[in-house]
Amino acid sequence: MLCFQRSLMGPPCENSRPRLLIADDHAIFIEVLKGFLEKNYDVMGAVTDGRSLVTEAVRLKPDIIIVDIGMPLLNGLDAARRVREQLPDVRLVFLTMQENAHLAAAALDLGHAAFVLKHAAASELVTAIEEVWNGESYVSPKLRPGTCLERKTQPTEASKDLTPRQRDIVQLFAEGYGLKEIAARLNLSLKTIEFHKHHIMTEFKLNSNADLVLLAVRKGLISINPNIPYADGKIS
Repeated sequence: MLCFQRSLMGPPCENSRPRLLIADDHAIFIEVLKGFLEKNYDVMGAVTDGRSLVTEAVRLKPDIIIVDIGMPLLNGLDAARRVREQLPDVRLVFLTMQENAHLAAAALDLGHAAFVLKHAAASELVTAIEEVWNGESYVSPKLRPGTCLERKTQPTEASKDLTPRQRDIVQLFAEGYGLKEIAARLNLSLKTIEFHKHHIMTEFKLNSNADLVLLAVRKGLISINPNIPYADGKIS
């Protein structure tokens, strides 16, 4: 849970205010985070799912994106990768509850990126923003930065084995969408979705939709963290 009670430090550059886009699926968290960051940064907007993030990032062209990993429709990592394909210079700050070194490694592998835990102090988020604004990377001290950096050059649990299309389909299945809904969202035929699902189930030796959900969790496509509202100046 990120604590917003500490004072905000100065902007990364005296004569420049980075333009920020926020992506998180908790509306209350977004409002508090915006209020905190707008003191020293230009917050261009906010979105609540990964696909909207890609669309709005390309439209608004922010300097820095602050994004949760566990986003609906398209997880934060995959959304960030797609944004980077069109905006190669955008900086990324992943703000998450997931204390997962594999996910941190995948975030760092994107370059000019930070991985911050939501229960950190607000001053740590500011530090992360400053670091990526200056072309560096940042990882919350609670994770072992050495381990994360070593894993940057290795296949990660969050990204190996599944193709980008398979990742889309697995995430949407895990979020409870049916075959027809997934086909409509991805603009694919029903037979194509059925083929992909059959291939995934066979390749990973899955026996049920429950197994598919567990696969999504293991690959970092969805989060099983509880949704906790705020209390005493903290947000989950």
